[in-house]
Amino acid sequence: MKITVVSAGLGVPSSSRMLADQLSHAVSEELTARGKSVAVSTVEVRDYAVDIANNLVTGFAPPSLASMLREITEADALVVVTPVFSGSYSGLLKSLFDVIDNTALRGMPVILGATGGSARHSLMLDHAMRPLFSYLRARVVPTAVYASPQDWGAGDDDEPVLNERVRRAARELAEMTGTYSTPRSPEEPLASLPFEDLLANITKPAGQRTQAPEHSSNR
Repeated sequence: MKITVVSAGLGVPSSSRMLADQLSHAVSEELTARGKSVAVSTVEVRDYAVDIANNLVTGFAPPSLASMLREITEADALVVVTPVFSGSYSGLLKSLFDVIDNTALRGMPVILGATGGSARHSLMLDHAMRPLFSYLRARVVPTAVYASPQDWGAGDDDEPVLNERVRRAARELAEMTGTYSTPRSPEEPLASLPFEDLLANITKPAGQRTQAPEHSSNR
């Protein structure tokens, strides 16, 4: 399985990348324990900030950005982590998914993660980030993982609270990928009659109206 990790952290190092690494490691362990071969790749969105901005303006993705977008859209599952800005995900992360076709992630299992300076921002995951990926038709695991400064190393030495949430999200992703067997494919475009035919249909009796062609399917 190909797991792509998307980190929208801005610093080097960043807490978002630290959380992304923890999540990807837990996912890899969980899937490996279930007998699956796993390949993990990580995308640092900040490395493509200029290309993403140019793509938004020109509609053209340079080769390096196009390759990165394929890495995301052709993955079997995603781990997406962002810092919190003004109570929401980063504008850089939003710009990245603005240049991805809104059907490209249809049916893809996704873990959502975020980092911030206060635990009060954790609701952002459900109020802002989850709706974004619902719009993209991805399959988001129930457990989203938020990490504030207090979470790093919090809890008992043998069972940090953050690690518990990370492992739970990884299990949910593994279970979701185990039940997802239908290959993801683009939706077929709807067929439409030429405008003049549609206009002519208005004056015809119902039994004489032209029907739109149906798609043949091998499914």
